[in-house]
Amino acid sequence: MKAHLRFPGGLYGVTPEWDDTDRLLKAISAAAKGGMTALQWRRKTVAPDAALAQVRQVADLCRDLGVVFIVNDDWRLAALVDADGVHLGREDGGLPEARQALGPGKIIGCSCYNEPALAAQALAAGADYIAFGAMYPSSVKPDAVRATLEHVEQGRMLAEGSSGRPRAAVVAIGGITAGNAAPVIHAGADSIALISGLFNSSDIRATAARCKALFD
Repeated sequence: MKAHLRFPGGLYGVTPEWDDTDRLLKAISAAAKGGMTALQWRRKTVAPDAALAQVRQVADLCRDLGVVFIVNDDWRLAALVDADGVHLGREDGGLPEARQALGPGKIIGCSCYNEPALAAQALAAGADYIAFGAMYPSSVKPDAVRATLEHVEQGRMLAEGSSGRPRAAVVAIGGITAGNAAPVIHAGADSIALISGLFNSSDIRATAARCKALFD
């Protein structure tokens, strides 16, 4: 029996740096058809006007598809487009501030890198998921710190031991593909976040289905 989580388990897509919004929307639709449960809009190199135009369309599509929609870094933008939540890194402001702005019903996820102590702090502050990584060498973030399967295991123990039900989820990210994700899931990840491993694959729907099958 699967645990009831505050953030959906399974495949968590993260958008690549594509300016072509039509291409991105088609890719998101294909991933959703394959079983993707959540999507994070993550753009690091885009002008604000272009970002807003794209994020609005992606938010609308995710709503139509029934895919949980998360905005990376920026809780103000998440609030503006009524996203389902925000993902916060170390430099993105405090969780309490984001919670106050977004309200109790929104999802807040936190990057915990390779630091279970950071995960414990995030859980105590009410995070809905804690994310560890990079699990494997990442083409998107080649200089990212590396997390281990033990960090995922420790995160799962912390999540299961923390107060609040349903419990917070454990997310793994960084270099994950349908081919290397099984050990990460076995270690305790409720969700696997893929960028290149999903959106650069030759058949996005089939890749999403392979990822979904790992949880089934």
